[in-house]
Amino acid sequence: MWTKKGKEQMQFHLKLDIAPLEQRITYKDKILLIGSCFTEHMSERLSQHKFVTLSNPHGILFNPLNVALSIESYLEERKYKATDLFTLNELWNSWEHHTRFSDTSQERALELINASQRKASAFIKEADWLFVTLGSAFQYYLKDQGIPVANNHRAPAQLFEKRLLEIEFIREALIRCIAALRKQNPGVKVMFTVSPVRHIRDGVVENNRSKARLLEVVHAIVTELPNVYYFPAYELVVDVLRDYRYYDIDLVHPNYAATEYVWERFAEVAMEEETRAVMAQVQDIVIARKHRTRFSETSAHKQFLLNYKTKLLKLMDQYPYLNLEEELRYFSG
Repeated sequence: MWTKKGKEQMQFHLKLDIAPLEQRITYKDKILLIGSCFTEHMSERLSQHKFVTLSNPHGILFNPLNVALSIESYLEERKYKATDLFTLNELWNSWEHHTRFSDTSQERALELINASQRKASAFIKEADWLFVTLGSAFQYYLKDQGIPVANNHRAPAQLFEKRLLEIEFIREALIRCIAALRKQNPGVKVMFTVSPVRHIRDGVVENNRSKARLLEVVHAIVTELPNVYYFPAYELVVDVLRDYRYYDIDLVHPNYAATEYVWERFAEVAMEEETRAVMAQVQDIVIARKHRTRFSETSAHKQFLLNYKTKLLKLMDQYPYLNLEEELRYFSG
């Protein structure tokens, strides 16, 4: 780039051009998100803007095999049994689920799992989008049973065998679950991302090998299957931002500034201008809903409520599919 004086201007960031999606995301869409903790960041922002979402029905999943198995379990409407659970550190756990489903009561743990399972089974068959964020190509297996483990629940390391999954194995697992999904939901679109979170416990070199395999697989699937897309969240953080100031103090997880930047780029290429305009109005209302006043009886506060109720009703009339009932109750006093 050249300035008016003819000198080349300093450039401090790589430019990453991202092609807009052929089919954009709208407020009418139902979005199922599955994968690593980076999935949670994206899901939170979609929910804040009142998109219809369901996030991680099994809890956070890092590896592609457990992602594929979880999707297949929803399609099969699998019901988990007491024999699928085990006890460790006074808690009942599932090797297929995150610790948020663990409980001191076997019955409660099982009900938490199966309630989430029922919700996911119904949602996935109507979903317009499936978002999958892959975190690591490393997979842990129980040595005595040979079954893949989604979460080790802080069990002794000697119980597990750690394997770096082969590219073709990952590809086959993901293609198989997408094919099964499209038998029940032919119109679903799939969006892959690779998490920019560093899995340093595996080692720096090993983490890079792992991410390389995930990237290779995802791009192969995008090339091979219709209506499957890739969003470069990994590249935006690792190659564009490319600085430890965009990571939390652990130097592993992208911080708020980084995830907000990724979200902004995502909205830019995934949503039409009209949708983004609605998002801005929704965000304004949601932020106002969080307002707390010490003097609720003042005319100023009553006018504040009336102004936002008027704005909200107008928006709901224009876009009746928006779910803003909670905000409407608040501004109605």
